[in-house]
Amino acid sequence: MRPSGGERDDDAALLRAVARGDTEALGALYDRHAGWLHTRLTRRCTDPETVREVLQDTFVTVWRSAGTHRGGEAGGWLWVIAARRLVDAQRAGARADRVVHAPAGPMPSAEERVLAGLEYGDVGTALDRISPELREVLRATVIDGLTTRETARLLGIPEGTVKTRALRARRELRAALAQLAPGTDALGGTA
Repeated sequence: MRPSGGERDDDAALLRAVARGDTEALGALYDRHAGWLHTRLTRRCTDPETVREVLQDTFVTVWRSAGTHRGGEAGGWLWVIAARRLVDAQRAGARADRVVHAPAGPMPSAEERVLAGLEYGDVGTALDRISPELREVLRATVIDGLTTRETARLLGIPEGTVKTRALRARRELRAALAQLAPGTDALGGTA
């Protein structure tokens, strides 16, 4: 199934022609070697589609790198290329088999991620450390997005008190965050 020794010189001439871009030389090389390469690949791999792709990749590689052939036996050089392509294809197949395709669930929105960070992150911990009346004002105005008037109505306190508590709450929250993460200004800006 392998080319005879007398054809080696012809193979070297064909490879030199392929290196110069001669597609007919590539066709002649394919006709001469594809059959035995296919047979050997089939012995190592039972998937005919993989064998066909590896054979095609082998001759694509020959087309691209014929100029690197050192003039030795072309059959051995072709088999090394084909065997490497087969190993690559089998590794890629094994990797694809290992990938678990989990069903895609709904992704949390940016707002949900921020609120979760407020609830369970450093900000949430810091919120728990400030007084309850200040925390209620911050939750109403920052997390729930209520206006000063709406917050005043919700909490049953004057609008001026909401503003005062919001200012105090930010200061206390900043201090609590500074204790949790010294050297950072988690809220930014000035109090």
